[in-house]
Amino acid sequence: MARTTVLTGGVAAAIVLLALPAVAHEHPSGITDLVTPAVVRVEAVSHVEITLLDHVSQLRHVERSYDFPIGQGTGIVVNPDGAIVTLTRVVKTDDEDVAVRAANKVFAEHHDVKVPQDAERHSVKDAILNRHLKDCYPPKRSTATCIIDVTTDITVFPNVSPADTDGFKAELVRAGSGPDSPAVLMPVARAVGSVGMPTAPLADKVPDQPGAPTSVAGLLGRPGPSVRTTVEIAHLGKGGSGENGRPFADPEKKVDEPVKLGGLADRGLAGAPVIGDKDGHVVGMLVGGGKEARMIGVREITSTLSKAGVAPRRGAIDSAFEAALTRYHTKYYTEAAPGFQRVLELYPGNVVAADLLKVALAKRGGPEDAGTKRAAAPASSGLPLWPFIVAAGVLFVAAAVGAFLLWRRRGAGDGPDDDPPPPPLVPQQPAYDEGADQTIMVRRSQQFPVVPQQGQVLTTQQPAITFCTACGMRLGQAHRFCGYCGQPIETS
Repeated sequence: MARTTVLTGGVAAAIVLLALPAVAHEHPSGITDLVTPAVVRVEAVSHVEITLLDHVSQLRHVERSYDFPIGQGTGIVVNPDGAIVTLTRVVKTDDEDVAVRAANKVFAEHHDVKVPQDAERHSVKDAILNRHLKDCYPPKRSTATCIIDVTTDITVFPNVSPADTDGFKAELVRAGSGPDSPAVLMPVARAVGSVGMPTAPLADKVPDQPGAPTSVAGLLGRPGPSVRTTVEIAHLGKGGSGENGRPFADPEKKVDEPVKLGGLADRGLAGAPVIGDKDGHVVGMLVGGGKEARMIGVREITSTLSKAGVAPRRGAIDSAFEAALTRYHTKYYTEAAPGFQRVLELYPGNVVAADLLKVALAKRGGPEDAGTKRAAAPASSGLPLWPFIVAAGVLFVAAAVGAFLLWRRRGAGDGPDDDPPPPPLVPQQPAYDEGADQTIMVRRSQQFPVVPQQGQVLTTQQPAITFCTACGMRLGQAHRFCGYCGQPIETS
């Protein structure tokens, strides 16, 4: 019977748990909103200060400064301090090539000769000018006719609204061994926001299966009202690893993905994050260009960060944003709106949070709001009836099983294992006379012999027994008075 009771309780508890509404939700998968707030535009130029020493006609110092673009592309913020990962070719070039370009440019402008404005070393027809041009090219010598100083100027434009037209300066912490290897940047001054910047979560590994769906998100220009994040769907191909990269391939062969993504890389998506469809984390970066786009994996990214002494981590902005994003994608708009407002308090420029907040406020309390549906369900339709029907059925079955077990137990009571009979009751003592005196108590069970009346003849030879007629005290043979009350004894 005890086992039956426990089983019945377990079934009833399970029914109650099934009847309660679900309050936990899994994190949505296949989204890019988790990464796009941490996408930035990176632009790098080489700033050249050059002084031409003119010895031809008269000694003159001709000073010029030039900015030569190095590259432009997309970067990923990986910790709240503003550490950024991008491609080496976006932020680094050969300083000697830049110096050659500056020499060609200043020589053509000052001496009014035709010199191509490229990174090649050229010659001119005039022998004296040609010698001076050769002495202007690096490396620096004692007879050099040019003094050249080259610095790199890197500007980062965050994905914020309203757009930051000036951006912030960053310095190159570590460059990769090749142009398509990762490079690490750090802001020169404190990053935007009191608690830092939004970051992108990095995955543990790259999906192994060919055809795994991914998304590539980046910026084709400086963020602004007319330039928003560009997102393209892509699929990972077979083979490829390390700095060589992994190719892209559409499993249905409807789109030539290497060509499509290569064109986007040339326009500004070089270094853009490749986002896994499983949990929305970064699995790699877009490299290449032209007709051949590839992806370097997340292991190359984390290895470069480790060599640069930079630890990827998430911050307070990310925690608040991920919680609000989870509620938004599960259609709990009433709960998502305060979460996005909190994100904008921490980082006012979060363009993704601002956009999603507008949608959440518009749908809050409407027919699509799952939170409103859950709150209105008890008032409109009440609790469902089926749990009570099932519970009643379970209780009926439990009662029937209990009655059957009890009947079986009683039916087997004639066997040798029956319980012993109960012990006999203790005999009740006779009650005392309620009207008896406090000193003299007479039991009702006591029998007194009948006193012979006058004229009655006793047939026994034993002496007659007499009693006091006043109090009933037994008298002896020689008593003339009652020994208890003093009543005189009448004699015949």
